[in-house]
Amino acid sequence: MDISTKIKLAETYANISEAELARRIGTSSQAFGQRMKTGKFSSEDLEKIAKALGAEFECKFVFPDGTIV
Repeated sequence: MDISTKIKLAETYANISEAELARRIGTSSQAFGQRMKTGKFSSEDLEKIAKALGAEFECKFVFPDGTIV
């Protein structure tokens, strides 16, 4: 599942429209819509989006031995 799909699912779960999420993270609806099309978000962007949704963002690699990077 790509990151844009995950964001859309999170918006639905949080009952927040894409326009409202854009407003909460301080960008225009048009600019955010374009980013959703490309799916290009930095870790910092995703943390900001998570906070605006009332969630946490975790980005990590988990190896079979339990090591987390």
